[in-house]
Amino acid sequence: MKKAAPGSGPVIIKKYANRRLYNTETSSYITLEHLAAMTREGRDFKVVDAKTDDDITHNVLTQIIMEEESRGQTMLPVSFLRQLISLYGDSMQAMVPGYLEASMDSFRHNQEQFRTAVEGAFAGSPFAELAKRNMAMFEAAASAFKPAGTVAAPVASETAAGGGDDVAALKAELARLQEKIEKLAS
Repeated sequence: MKKAAPGSGPVIIKKYANRRLYNTETSSYITLEHLAAMTREGRDFKVVDAKTDDDITHNVLTQIIMEEESRGQTMLPVSFLRQLISLYGDSMQAMVPGYLEASMDSFRHNQEQFRTAVEGAFAGSPFAELAKRNMAMFEAAASAFKPAGTVAAPVASETAAGGGDDVAALKAELARLQEKIEKLAS
């Protein structure tokens, strides 16, 4: 969320008692969906209570997650939520935020390394188109961590149009790439 935005510093969003959100940068009322889109774009913002000027960004981001989860975009398994709740009041509670942040940073870093390795491995080769399809399938699988839209439908239609040979080739290539990843990890 460190991406530079027009203007300096985070965008200030004011939340009024009637639950309306006001974007001070655009001088307009916005919704939680707008804030979710800003988050996906990497825009930095701070939500403040209009009356008290208290920072309520954490509460609003949690509310966005709850709404996404209720729409069927579940990323947080029940077992994870139970474990998280059990850590409240525990002596390890102070360590959890840093651990979760580091874990997500590591996940995104590994995702980018994988993408770069796959793209670089096939650049200029006859397998370039196959690599593009593999990347599309990988991005569809990883879309759970960036819920801006679905990638699965276009990939499925491309694969269906290509026929059974393409599916077999993709499976073989995916297995080969998995072997490479395992070698890189060890």
